[in-house]
Amino acid sequence: MSKKILIIDDDEILVDLLRNKLEESGFAVFIAHNGVEGLKAIKKENPDIILLDIVMPEMGGFEVMEELQKEGIQIPIIIVSNSGQPVEIDLAQKLGAKDWLIKTDFDPKEVLEKVIKQINK
Repeated sequence: MSKKILIIDDDEILVDLLRNKLEESGFAVFIAHNGVEGLKAIKKENPDIILLDIVMPEMGGFEVMEELQKEGIQIPIIIVSNSGQPVEIDLAQKLGAKDWLIKTDFDPKEVLEKVIKQINK
């Protein structure tokens, strides 16, 4: 059975790019376009890893991580964000993020490598 990846991001182009790369590599990929949808998808699909944006409509990534922490849900999270501010990275790590990617700076191959690294831990 293939590993499940949930992408929570409102950037359609990026989501399509990530989905294609991850599905080509044999992962089952699920999509949510904001934090509210993301929390529902987490409970429904129980993903092995989450790729999470920080700034989204309705509920952002930090709120999603706070909610997961409150509920005791521990799933590896890789932040995929436009920002790489140290204060944000620090907060994300405190909330349980395992890794961080800056959208303007990465290629899908790098995402795949980080996903595989987290899944194989």
